[in-house]
Amino acid sequence: MRLPKPENKLEKGIYWPPIYYKATPRISSRQTYLLLLGICMLLWETITVASPTRPEIKAFIDEMVTQHGFSRPRLEGIFSKVQFQPSIINLISTPSSAIPWSQYRSRFVNPQRIKNGVSFWNQHSNILQRANQEYGIPEEIIVAIIGVETSYGASTGKHRVIDALTTLAFDFPKRAEFFRSELVQYLLLAQEQNFDLLSIRGSYAGAIGIPQFMPGSYRKFAVDFDGDGKVDLANSVADAIGSVANYLKQYGWEVGGPIVIQSSVKADHLQEILESGIEPKHTIKQLQEVSIIPMQSFENERLAALIELKDNENFQYWLGFKNFYVITRYNRSSFYAMSVHQLAEAIRNARNPIK
Repeated sequence: MRLPKPENKLEKGIYWPPIYYKATPRISSRQTYLLLLGICMLLWETITVASPTRPEIKAFIDEMVTQHGFSRPRLEGIFSKVQFQPSIINLISTPSSAIPWSQYRSRFVNPQRIKNGVSFWNQHSNILQRANQEYGIPEEIIVAIIGVETSYGASTGKHRVIDALTTLAFDFPKRAEFFRSELVQYLLLAQEQNFDLLSIRGSYAGAIGIPQFMPGSYRKFAVDFDGDGKVDLANSVADAIGSVANYLKQYGWEVGGPIVIQSSVKADHLQEILESGIEPKHTIKQLQEVSIIPMQSFENERLAALIELKDNENFQYWLGFKNFYVITRYNRSSFYAMSVHQLAEAIRNARNPIK
């Protein structure tokens, strides 16, 4: 086969270098195919495989060997099979607030998820009641978090956790420190729980199981709530329920406290209050003094944060209290916390309709 006169440009994905010649050796179609296949495989290995000789990964392996007693050959073997996933970078780089609130809300607060939430609650009512008694977390909040996270365990993620965490630890500079620490936690967790590092699947951020715990949270907050002697967030609904409840309690859930209330606002000082964040820092009295008025009476000294929900050109304003902030410790998004709250209310009302 005679190769065409090359041009210095990309042609159908192949780079033709600017070398000019009058005659070329005849190459069989099979030889051409094998050559191109070899080049593609080399590029695939270079781009997607987390080579243990890559300086950052080599340093990471050194740390795990010296600080945590891991076997170097074992880790080198594992990382030689890890694949970088560019799609994960794209997924995690798109914030939830980039879409309108109503569109985000409809993903989670919809008739099907409400119906399934009622079924989940009915099926596991005894476990949920025990979690409420032991940790003080409303049953509907536990149900809603599991509903938002994984549709009550139906969708726990398709990405290999080791791939996700490695990609984000070494190719996502914005949060590399966090994901590097979670990669450490994942290796330790796998060692403690006797996981197969290469088979566990989860979210694109590396979250695991029915409640979608990051590895660090798994090690710190997960509990054996079914009493079988092990913590299994992938298969035990009881462990998932107990772990969600323990997580919220440890972050300071206020038993019987309010979560969020809609408010009326005026433009004065609005941006300044919003920029102070979603952690409650302002008293109700202070907010009322700048014309931010809750649509329900609260004690003057109760702390709250102003929450803005943008829906195209329209805005909703709410006051989030301590418990709203605690929900954002699960996912640091006001959209997320509001969806959990509203789904919880909808499930409770559907299960116990007012007569």
